[in-house]
Amino acid sequence: MLAVHEALQPLPAEAVPPAIEVNHLTKAFYDSEGDRVTVAVSDVSFTVARGEFVCIVGPSGCGKTTVLRILADLEEQLGGTVKLNSATPPAMVFQEASVLPWLTVAENIAFPLSLKGVSRVEQDARVRELLALTGLTDFAKARPHQLSGGMKQRVSVARALVDDRDILLMDEPFGALDEQTRLVLQQELLRIWETTGKTVVFITHSVDEALTLADRVIVMSPRPGTLVANLTVPFERPRDVVEMRRDKRFWDMTYEVWRLLASPVGA
Repeated sequence: MLAVHEALQPLPAEAVPPAIEVNHLTKAFYDSEGDRVTVAVSDVSFTVARGEFVCIVGPSGCGKTTVLRILADLEEQLGGTVKLNSATPPAMVFQEASVLPWLTVAENIAFPLSLKGVSRVEQDARVRELLALTGLTDFAKARPHQLSGGMKQRVSVARALVDDRDILLMDEPFGALDEQTRLVLQQELLRIWETTGKTVVFITHSVDEALTLADRVIVMSPRPGTLVANLTVPFERPRDVVEMRRDKRFWDMTYEVWRLLASPVGA
């Protein structure tokens, strides 16, 4: 064990391990007799640096959600290794807003803390922070049936952040929303990410959403999902989700990602 004075010494930048390390990940699903049915993911490797925002795009059924569920320890890989260098397990935000209908907004956000036995005073203080961060202060006492779809997803994001986990995994959280609401929530998510510095892995079908949000975009092939490209997004931060669409580089890169998605495997 490190002595206290040694533990407090900051590591040089090159010595800090990535938040997420995925090496040669493979996943297959089996039928009830144990015969292999589908290879979902084949030999996928990538890393995510601490505080980095990475989006994964690919066609339906390519295994991108499977990769995320393995990172969240909701699925087991068949082969390869997955390592999360974090003192806390990752938080997960699903495509459908997973709010509890019998609880208020504030109670939904506090729920993970209540399960841990955190005092009511600490819960209330933390919930107030998250309500302000996600723009939900005026809706603290509202029930989910009184909220729009976008507001329900804000509650889901706030609840994922409430116990301050290092890694946030997001599975198409804005996929069911209309375009205008998606743009609003993309801007809100960027603001929240810039405020909190979380490591984010975000699954999306939308190429322009990936380029709007991410530091890097990982492109996957059709099933069995393999890594086709690992692209650095060059746009400066902070970003304005509307103004970005005036930038020719945005559309050039959108075309490049779509070209990769449309290319035959191995082409």
